[in-house]
This record gives sequence, C-alpha cells and structure tokens, in this order.
Amino acid sequence: MKAALIESVGKVNVTTVPDPTPGPRQVVVKVAACGLCGTDLHIRQGEFAPTLPVVPGHEFAGEVVAVGTEVTERAVGERVAVDPSLYCHECRYCRTGHNNLCDRWAAIGVTVPGGAAEFAVAPVANCVPLPDHVATEDAALIEPLSCAVRGYDVLRSALGARVLIYGSGTMGLMMLELAKRTGASGVDVVDINPDRLATAAALGCSETAGNADELDRPDGWDIVVDATGNAAAIQDGIGRVAKAGTFLQFGVADYATTAVIEPYKIYNQEITITGSMAVLHSYERAADLFAAGVLDPAVFISDRLPLDDYPAALDRFAAGKGRKIVVRP
Repeated sequence: MKAALIESVGKVNVTTVPDPTPGPRQVVVKVAACGLCGTDLHIRQGEFAPTLPVVPGHEFAGEVVAVGTEVTERAVGERVAVDPSLYCHECRYCRTGHNNLCDRWAAIGVTVPGGAAEFAVAPVANCVPLPDHVATEDAALIEPLSCAVRGYDVLRSALGARVLIYGSGTMGLMMLELAKRTGASGVDVVDINPDRLATAAALGCSETAGNADELDRPDGWDIVVDATGNAAAIQDGIGRVAKAGTFLQFGVADYATTAVIEPYKIYNQEITITGSMAVLHSYERAADLFAAGVLDPAVFISDRLPLDDYPAALDRFAAGKGRKIVVRP
C-alpha cells in the first residue's frame, strides 16, 4: 500500500509499505482522511517516536475492511474514527487512571504505523462508530477535539471565567469553541497571524490581538491557555494569569523550550500551572460533541490534499499556513 514515511530526522517520503493485517482483537481501517498535527513535526525532528522510520498519522477515520478472529464489536463496512492511544494497562499510572501518562505509552502514528496511509491497523476498542450524518473525512477532527476536551477536564473551568488563549491554529480555535460552551464570560485570543485571528473573530471570541498588551485586562485572566508551544508565548502567558488563576500548557513545545517562573508570585497569588497531555477518557465524548455540531468542519479544515502531497503538506503546516490540513489516500 501507499504510505507517508518519516524515514529519518528531517526526511519524509511517500512510498510503498506492506499491507497491514489485523491481530485477533484488531481491525484494518481503509483511511478516508488523516489530519496533520504539531506532533508530526516533532516526530520529523526526531522527538516522540523512539525509533524511525514510522508511518505518521494519529488523527484519522475510515471504513473497516478487515477484522481479527476475535472481533465481534465492529464489522466490515462500518465507518469509524480511531483513538490512537495505546496503553499497557499494567503500570502504576494506568492502574490509577492516568493512562495518558503510561510508562509504556505508545500511539498509532507516533510509535507504530499510523493513518497517513491507505490502510491502518487499530485495536477494536479504539474504534468509535460514526453516525450517518457525520462525513468520514471530517471525522479526522475528532482526535484533536478529544485532546481539547482533555484540556478542559484538567482546567475544571468555572462559570464566568475570563479566558485568554495564545494561538488561533486548530487547537487554539477548538479551545475557544469549548470555552464558549463551558460558561466563560469572555474569551480573548492572541496570535501574530492575522488570518488565523480573523477566524477566531468569526467564531465569536471576545477580542483578538497580536500582543496581549493590546487587551485591557490589567488584573489578568482567570484562565490562560498556551496553544502554541512557543517559548515567548508561554513566558508571556504565565505573566498574564490573574490571582487564583490557572495557566494551562496545552501546546506541544520542543524538548529544549524553557520558561522562567516567579515562585513567590505563584505562592502569594495561588496561581496554578498545569499541563494537558493528549487524550484521556475523552475520545468518545469528543465524538459525541462532534456529532452534535460543536465544530464546523468547513471552518476548521482549510486544506484537503492527496496523500502524495504529504511532505509538502507537512511543510505547509510548519509554515503556519491554513488551519487543519488533512490528506486523503
């Protein structure tokens, strides 16, 4: 089959790899669409994946075309979205409900072959059926939405919170949509990309700015979310948290990224600094929210490209162009 392959650090090609076959409790999915994500850029840089080469693609949906010998829950012909999370269910973190922090954490499209291919294998338990009104190609958005849902689980946002989001790419916009639906009194968005800010404004944020100094909030925000992974944004955002407020590191930063904190201020103002890692008990809820129309795919998906264009699509994403980019095998 045809697949994108991150062969080594910085080297990405579209090539031919063996067709997958399902294990006893696995299915083979014919991929309809696969989204690109910042994680894919980190893998290209040699981060996250323990070994290369790997077929990327952890945001995908498609049609079941083969099932393992012990699979009864799904059938050939069903349309599904796939949770890429792979946990050991044995380590202390799995046994205490923190599966996303699993000591043996793995993921489809990160540590094992993923959905940037014509076909992909997944555990049957990871496959969520799609209702008739949800287009299979659009359902590639469910995985990033599940990460945003996990982010709001961590935040435990209170009604009336004042929210500031750094970054109006796909993830920042998803956090905006969820903030609007979790009772925020206002949601401001900061980004240096005017085209992306225009999308945030169209989606109904309170204010947009290229710099938080342009926003009239001298006391800060109750919730500050970094959805960029950019060191300057992170550093600035930590300083914008109001007393008793929370800073959420949601964007994926490079390993070497650092920020300076003021321990006395954190103590004296009871500021919380926390993080949100991938998916945890949130995929099915994201699928339900998506089916209920929490996101408009026409707004969130800016580019639908053929799989052959995967290397160029990854470069386009890295340059900050468009919003969600998906490839279609």
